Amino acid sequence: MGIIGKLASQTAIYGLSSIFGRFLNYLLVPLFTYYFSAEEYGVVSEFYAYAGFFSVVLLFGFDTGYFRFRDKDSIGKDKAYATALWFILLINIGFFALILSINPWLSGLLNYSAHPEYVLCFSLILIMDAIASIPFARLRAENKAFRFAAVKIIEILITVGLSLFFIKYCPKLYAAKTLPWVTQYYDPTIGVGYIFIANLIASVCKFFLLTPQLLGLRWGFDNTLFPRMLRYSLPMVIIGFAGIINEMLDRVLLKQLLPYDLSTNMKMLGIYGACYKLSILMSLFIQAFRFAAEPFFFSYAGNTDARLIYAKVLRFFVIFCVFIFLLVTLFIDFFKYFVGPEFRSGLDVVPILLLANLFLGIYVNLSIWYKLTDRTLIGACVSLCAAALTIYLNIIWIPVYGYTGSAWAHLIGYAGMAFVSYVLGQIYYPVKYDMLRILAYIALGLGLYQANLQLQTLIFWPQGILAGALLVLYLLMAGLFEGRQISRIS
Repeated sequence: MGIIGKLASQTAIYGLSSIFGRFLNYLLVPLFTYYFSAEEYGVVSEFYAYAGFFSVVLLFGFDTGYFRFRDKDSIGKDKAYATALWFILLINIGFFALILSINPWLSGLLNYSAHPEYVLCFSLILIMDAIASIPFARLRAENKAFRFAAVKIIEILITVGLSLFFIKYCPKLYAAKTLPWVTQYYDPTIGVGYIFIANLIASVCKFFLLTPQLLGLRWGFDNTLFPRMLRYSLPMVIIGFAGIINEMLDRVLLKQLLPYDLSTNMKMLGIYGACYKLSILMSLFIQAFRFAAEPFFFSYAGNTDARLIYAKVLRFFVIFCVFIFLLVTLFIDFFKYFVGPEFRSGLDVVPILLLANLFLGIYVNLSIWYKLTDRTLIGACVSLCAAALTIYLNIIWIPVYGYTGSAWAHLIGYAGMAFVSYVLGQIYYPVKYDMLRILAYIALGLGLYQANLQLQTLIFWPQGILAGALLVLYLLMAGLFEGRQISRIS
């Protein structure tokens, strides 16, 4: 099997675990959007937006720093791992102490003074997820994809099971008073807070499953290595923070900038957050690819054909992403049933968000130039500029266009990051990407999407026939142009 084939197989393992696990989690979207109002679901969207910001800060970029330093002969894998793990553990203990001391004030600031448990629950989830990221990074670096996948799937299964129990069954048991312990411990006023409680219990279980990896603390903290890892990793915090601004800030700003009352703003936020979930297939693939590709890019960099391989990886990555874009947009009449009727007014943003995630994936590929050349500070500047653009566009577009303006700001921010990263990459780490063919595949996907919209209005087609034909047409054209390369991969 060729090197791209090996990368594809690793991506498939991570992807199958992510797709299986996230698909189970995705099934919770109908549960949440059918059992809770759009305003209530807006609370969930808001907290997960905050979680995105803090997950970057609490990890300090040390997962990528670990990848960078673990293969240096003068350091050793165990020292790099233990140093990263000790640092993240201490940072998160300090964060939890801070949250405990300011929780009443912070809950009031966020308009959740009636539910301070929301903030406490979510801070614990963030802490355990941040600490677990280092053991997960070690599993990725050691190609233990199956163990990685098993832990992730177990976590999701627990989340799904507990969510069903708390949201669907507990209210019935509480009303019927058939089980005394449910009446005693279940509190209906917590409402969407049980989503957070289910997530917290699952995170605790994941933490215990990673106990063998956490024993790496015994190798000790390396005082000499730490400053080097910190210098390399700190710009990754800026990069990650800017990325979260592009990904999550719209859900924070919608609450504040939509020109309605707070109740209506939260309803709009809930609609946008639910429709954002319909772009989950693209996000799943990008996440799976990133899990497999990041250690691969570092480990393969010393090979003479590395740049040629990186160029091929990007081309096949785009081909598959365009396929996902078409799958969701052509069959949107099927996917829309994954959200409740109240949320379907926001379906128009789904193609925009899918395209935005496609450019995010392109950026993930192109970002190797600053990671491999240790120019993470320049990479951070690129991310900050894109974040500033996203903030500006959200501020001027949300009051006028609502969440549609947020979706477009999302797309332009990621496209800008990809473009600037490509230009700088050609200066500092030139790779001969076939950009004409890559752009042609994106244009082909957009053309087939528009063809579907136009043909549906001109001619009556049985449901799914036209969409299926256009999707097959795309696959045939991709196979025609890439058939020889695909045969070499296998």
